[in-house]
Amino acid sequence: MNITDKPSIFAIALAGALTLTNSAASTQEQIDRTILPVAEPVRPTYTELDARNAKPPQRFEVKAPKGAPNVVIVLIDDIGFGGPSTFGGLIRTPTMDELAQSGLRLNNFHTTALCSPTRVALKSGRNHHTANAGSIMETATAFPGNTGQIPNSVAPLAEILRLNGYSTGAFGKWHETAAWETSVSGPFDRWPTRQGFDKFYGFIGGETDQWFPLIYDGVIKVDPPKMKDYHFSVDMTNQAINWVKAQQSMTPEKPFFVYYATGAVHAPHHVPKEWADKYKGQFDKGWDQSRNDILERQKKLGVVPANTQLGERPKDIQAWDSLPAEHRRLFARQAEVFAGFLEHTDNEIGRLKKALEDIGVLNDTLFIYIGGDNGTSAEGGFVGMYNEMTYFNGVAEKVEDLVPLIDKWGGPETFPHMAAGWAVAFDTPFTWTKQVASDFGGTRNGVVINWPNGIREKGGRRTQFSHVIDIAPTILEAAGLPQPKSVNGIVQTPMEGTSLLYTFNEAAAAERHKTQYFEMFGNRAIYSDGWFARTIHRAPWQISNLPPLTSDVWDLYDVRKDFSLTRNLAAEQPAKLKEMQALFMKEAEKYHVLPIDDRTIERTNAKLAGRPDFMGTRSSLTLYEGMQGMLENSFMNVKNRSKKITAELDIPANGANGAILSQGGRFGGWSLYVKEGKLAYTYNFLGLARYSVASPQALPAGPVTVGLDFAYDGGGLGKGGKATLHVKGKPVAEGRVEKTQPNIFSADETADVGIDNQTPVAQGIGIGPETRFTGKINKITLEVR
Repeated sequence: MNITDKPSIFAIALAGALTLTNSAASTQEQIDRTILPVAEPVRPTYTELDARNAKPPQRFEVKAPKGAPNVVIVLIDDIGFGGPSTFGGLIRTPTMDELAQSGLRLNNFHTTALCSPTRVALKSGRNHHTANAGSIMETATAFPGNTGQIPNSVAPLAEILRLNGYSTGAFGKWHETAAWETSVSGPFDRWPTRQGFDKFYGFIGGETDQWFPLIYDGVIKVDPPKMKDYHFSVDMTNQAINWVKAQQSMTPEKPFFVYYATGAVHAPHHVPKEWADKYKGQFDKGWDQSRNDILERQKKLGVVPANTQLGERPKDIQAWDSLPAEHRRLFARQAEVFAGFLEHTDNEIGRLKKALEDIGVLNDTLFIYIGGDNGTSAEGGFVGMYNEMTYFNGVAEKVEDLVPLIDKWGGPETFPHMAAGWAVAFDTPFTWTKQVASDFGGTRNGVVINWPNGIREKGGRRTQFSHVIDIAPTILEAAGLPQPKSVNGIVQTPMEGTSLLYTFNEAAAAERHKTQYFEMFGNRAIYSDGWFARTIHRAPWQISNLPPLTSDVWDLYDVRKDFSLTRNLAAEQPAKLKEMQALFMKEAEKYHVLPIDDRTIERTNAKLAGRPDFMGTRSSLTLYEGMQGMLENSFMNVKNRSKKITAELDIPANGANGAILSQGGRFGGWSLYVKEGKLAYTYNFLGLARYSVASPQALPAGPVTVGLDFAYDGGGLGKGGKATLHVKGKPVAEGRVEKTQPNIFSADETADVGIDNQTPVAQGIGIGPETRFTGKINKITLEVR
């Protein structure tokens, strides 16, 4: 038979497949994506007995719209507008530069001025107060807008994309989970894998030790992989690359969404020494000359108008030339470490970008590189910090104590932050920094958007006002997806951002995001149609003796003519200022900004802040072997009070060693442990002083009950006390702890039973797995009073 005489079996099969494909495509176009999950079609019923005589229905599957791009969001932590070379900064960011040269630079993009609020707003498309993220999770309060508990009516972008046929993965920093929801008991609703991500590898809190991080894979705590010269930025990049490659290998037709949020360059500023040394001598000129140089570079690049003036240096920051030589030497090294940290981070992003090129998907990837979740951080105070936790405990570090640490700065033996003068420099051309929501130094961040298949112009610049809440609606429009009205049965609060897609191929398009409020810890402002009204309520380093909110003085600026907020028009246009102030109050009421709470450190105390305290009024906690990775907000608060630990142990015949119960690590905490067979206790005050007491005799073999009784002196916060060790109910040793940490031990080091994870509190018992207790722990009782 001639194959032209009759359709071949292959042709019939192909025609059928095409029919099914067209039918499937038609079905995808007809489904209602405004209600998620998409409703499945009604299942047919059959009267036919024999399956061979019946035709099954077409398989129902929700796929992403045809042509929907892959999406990558890169979010760097704590770098301001004037840091990256892409926006005129002195720190080399070649990956960001390359993406900008073949994409777009946005020089009028804004964040919220702080970590958690920006992240929640970024992935929800709503204002941070709408999402109950008025500040970081650890300073949440009881008021709507500030509770730290993201509402179900604010579905995240990842969940919307996942329910529309995307694979979704998050890598790096999270910092969006309510502080009391971080224990093994959950709930896990606000953990990444319940916020729309199929895969999560990273840390849950606001920062982590880059050398010894606290890592979760999904909701399970995992140890970092053993690798030469381990650094978390390298590890998270490896994870992201491996996940994308595997996802595209298995389902090349399925688009992916990667959220890649580095812990860098948030403190601690941890970077391999060779990266910091690349900047040797480059910051000897100081922060004042650096600001001038950055502004000139910005003008040459065209990322600021040619008439841009340099904002004043805050009065509390000393002029570089007035500083003693030893101060300048220390501060220059701090900047070298910070610069190396950022370039190292950009290099890792370059590895991710190259992986996308290697598998042939970069051209069809909407790649959004956000240079900062806020301005550069001034939380290092006026001289910087060997241990960032000193800031949160009200301890001022001194230059004479820091100078001997210069050669170790950025390495595992430090947990460092830099002097605030550098934060101002890396926020050039503005005056202020992170936390100051009423200044563009706190909120203006450079952004690069690259999408070869969707953006025609190469190396373009976009100047329309934009905000972090615009990113989610932009991605949905690029993917051809509607904003959902209902997600998982919950009616949704509409997105409050404006898609930026209208600017991608029309540089001169009229601005669509017309009005935007800003507020953080009392610093507040309002943008409207080119006008900006603001008040500076507090400096980032100001944590007490704040003025009443009602006494704040407001400024007025025309930002169409004044890029850097240097010409205050309040006296010239009082009526306009009054109008803008009224608009702020209207927006503040609408978006749950009111009432405003300007407290900072005080709000880290759950009881004072008014948010749920995980332990509530409990005064006793029973612990068992294997309980580890307990974050500070999910553990008994032992600060500023007496505590008693009773541990029921079994000691092997050859003795035991290792941690019994520990909290914190190398840079602050306490530990009850056994060393060389002898019971011991160490209180580590911020890594600056260790107070230890040890039994003179080794513990006997067999069952034994040991304990610690710490009697707090009282009389205020951060006082000392007497530590007494007990074996079989009898005191065996005692000693003084002269001072304690009043507010926080660590942002990422945990409480652990039978091991001291990450870095150790006590010296001489090893690190990580080496600290594991070699006997058996039957039960531990921790009591506070």
